[in-house]
Amino acid sequence: MAHTPLTLTGARVVTADGTHEGWVRVEHGRVAELGTGEPGDPGAGDRHDVGGRLVVPGLVDTHIHGGAGHAFPEADPEGVREIIAFNRRAGVTSLVGGLVAATPESTLRQVSALAELCDEGELAGIYLEGPFIARSKCGAHDPDLLRDPDTSEFDAWLKAGRGHVRMITVAPELPGALDLIAAARSCGVVAAVGHTEASYEQTLAAIEAGATVATHIYNAMRPLNHRDPGPIAAVLGDERVTVELILDNVHVHPGAARLVFDAAGPGRVSLVTDAMSATGLGDGEYTLGDLRVQVQGGEARLVENGAIASSTIVLPQAVRNAVAVGVPVDRAVRSASSVPAAALGLSGTGRIEVGGHADLIVLEEDLSVSEVMYRGDWISDSSVS
Repeated sequence: MAHTPLTLTGARVVTADGTHEGWVRVEHGRVAELGTGEPGDPGAGDRHDVGGRLVVPGLVDTHIHGGAGHAFPEADPEGVREIIAFNRRAGVTSLVGGLVAATPESTLRQVSALAELCDEGELAGIYLEGPFIARSKCGAHDPDLLRDPDTSEFDAWLKAGRGHVRMITVAPELPGALDLIAAARSCGVVAAVGHTEASYEQTLAAIEAGATVATHIYNAMRPLNHRDPGPIAAVLGDERVTVELILDNVHVHPGAARLVFDAAGPGRVSLVTDAMSATGLGDGEYTLGDLRVQVQGGEARLVENGAIASSTIVLPQAVRNAVAVGVPVDRAVRSASSVPAAALGLSGTGRIEVGGHADLIVLEEDLSVSEVMYRGDWISDSSVS
């Protein structure tokens, strides 16, 4: 597609090293130049004055299961496209499609279907949250579909995924977990610690084996205790680990969320939504995998036992919630863009930098999304943020 060069001026641009008053030039779907002040010679093309508003990278959600009435586990290409389009309008320009525990046959079918969307460049990868997780911390996964880590099954996922499997969650205490984590590392797949009863020592062993992400810290995880610190203390205390945080003010109390930002330090908190199919819709009954979920007041819980089941927010809301608990805006933005992108090795996205994809968001003072650019083209409707 041909693109007319465009220079965004009068912007407060959030980059990897802070916020700068200046401009961004876009050519051929990528960032061609950026600088401070006014561009001396913007060259050919159009100008767009953003009037002093923030220009931030398109957001990156690496833990999401659905939205707009559809779910990634359904493996329906048109439904997946609806999820992607819904999120792009909101300013989430890169998604990793999240699957939940399923039978081996269903999992292979789902991975293969999502790999097609990855081949097309629509999805940034595939994430398998189950089935290698603890039954006692299964959350919204069907406990009857959980199983011990199996490198043969993992190899089958890799083959079906054709290089697009980006991350798996593993409970470190399960038999074979460390071997599976090591196998993932050797194949370039990120191993995450989560849905686990692991001790502090077992979690450290998983990190030594190659785990580099903590799946939605606090949730479906052995709690922190001063004499039994468990996985929370282990992942917060290790600089090699990026910690996911669902900041919808349902999964985690704002005070506990601020503790994560303070303890992990800059660059290690990845805001995720864990969103389900109900996101963007009203209250009612939905499904997550094969489990029934009731949504009331935007809060999703399993019908069977009342357990929290995913969220119903889009990622810009998590950014606003982070700022509300005292996180600086530029750091909150990076926690929803460059941090998750780096954690999963996604190149060309999550940053505003020369040569990177021109995935940009213009934010109002209240941090609502007013304009979204994807690969150099404006998306006309950004009303879902």
